[in-house]
Amino acid sequence: MLRTSPVRDARYAAEPQWGVVENMQIAERFGANDDARARCAGIADVSHLYRTGFKGQGVAAWLADQGLPLLQQPNTWAPLASGGLIARLGLTEYLIEDGLSGRASAKLAHREPALRVYPVLRQDLALVLCGEAIDELLLQTCNVNFRALDLATRPVVLTSMAGVAVTVLPGERLGRPYYRVWADGTYGVYLWETLAGIAAELGGGPVGLAVIDEIDQAPSQ
Repeated sequence: MLRTSPVRDARYAAEPQWGVVENMQIAERFGANDDARARCAGIADVSHLYRTGFKGQGVAAWLADQGLPLLQQPNTWAPLASGGLIARLGLTEYLIEDGLSGRASAKLAHREPALRVYPVLRQDLALVLCGEAIDELLLQTCNVNFRALDLATRPVVLTSMAGVAVTVLPGERLGRPYYRVWADGTYGVYLWETLAGIAAELGGGPVGLAVIDEIDQAPSQ
């Protein structure tokens, strides 16, 4: 049985070209203009990526024992050799997510945590927001000035977007903004439709995984 994205039904209206990745139905493309939308204000669903979470007083040492980077500061992130990422959310909670290739989080999910380490079930809506006009979209939906952040510190921001609690990892690809966003999947359709509507007003809109895969291979900042 296929896994289900929190925004599966919301994507049908755009009649995408479908595929299956990591046992989940994904949108490969939304048409011939995916690349143009991604350069302007693209929104893509990457909820198929496996992720897991851990929290507790012993979690930092345990994750280091698993060979993961040690994050000294709360609300920061680091890339993984597999292509995924690890993010420290606050003081004692961590998110580990696979990249478009690699299965670091899936391996961790099957390991027995140490004392004072507790698994956190992650069934998020996971999005990519990209393009030159994405900062304008964020100004309309969020009260954080992401342009003022120093991307070299690899910040992670816990805030709200269109009234929904989100975790945001700001970055840049190909000289354009490239954001990762995670939210409670139960708000997925509302958040997707809200952001996709604003992106369309800015000249962008939904884009498929094929375009995001190409952008993701570009050097990050």
